[in-house]
Amino acid sequence: MSLSPDPETAPGGPPSGHLRLAAIGDLHVGENHPHPYRDLFSRISQEADVLALCGDLTNFGKTPEAEILAEDLQALSIPVVGVLGNHDFECGQPQEVARILHDAGVRLLDGEAYEIEGVGFAGCKGFIGGYGRYMLSAFGEPEIKAFVQASVDENLKLESSLRMLRTERTVVVLHYSPVQDTVMGEPPEIFPFLGSARMGETIDRFDGVKCVLHGHAHRGAYEGRTPRGTPVYNVAKPVLNRDLGIEYALFDV
Repeated sequence: MSLSPDPETAPGGPPSGHLRLAAIGDLHVGENHPHPYRDLFSRISQEADVLALCGDLTNFGKTPEAEILAEDLQALSIPVVGVLGNHDFECGQPQEVARILHDAGVRLLDGEAYEIEGVGFAGCKGFIGGYGRYMLSAFGEPEIKAFVQASVDENLKLESSLRMLRTERTVVVLHYSPVQDTVMGEPPEIFPFLGSARMGETIDRFDGVKCVLHGHAHRGAYEGRTPRGTPVYNVAKPVLNRDLGIEYALFDV
């Protein structure tokens, strides 16, 4: 798998047998932003075979925000897979946000899996919990145990979606990070709130995962790896803009 660092000048098509995948997260569409991504989506359609959206698609999870994004998505002529992020839950109606985006053609991953042109897509939103020896465990008060259980439940969704696939090439789409590498640059105090190593451990139990995509960590690093060596990319829009000077990442899978 390779990254084309400059989508504006990328070659016209993917190598034979490969799928060209565009990815971006943290669009944060607001209700007063008319058609903020229509032109971008139109350009992506010319460069990629599939688009992956890595959560925080809306600013507050409001219906008008989702509807604005849904309108812009009509500029795409390629399949779209995606996950919701924490911002998409803020107004307490993630099901409605998901419905609007589903009706606009987005194949949302919440424990589901899809195969597109021979490549499997698995994923879910993910959740928080921390990394390494500092990963929170289910010990103590009921509130802590409930917190950890929420992380475990999301991880089970990820495992379920990976088990559904029989493809030789798989892409994992998340919002929260499965590794600490790609949250580096954020304040260390908030690392536990940016993702969980549980997801990285689960990913490493499956062969054929070519890359993992996530967002959420706006001040994090672009690239990392799971303990077993699977590439992980933080495609949050602020990271792509700041570190690479591009609007979206483009991969050959």
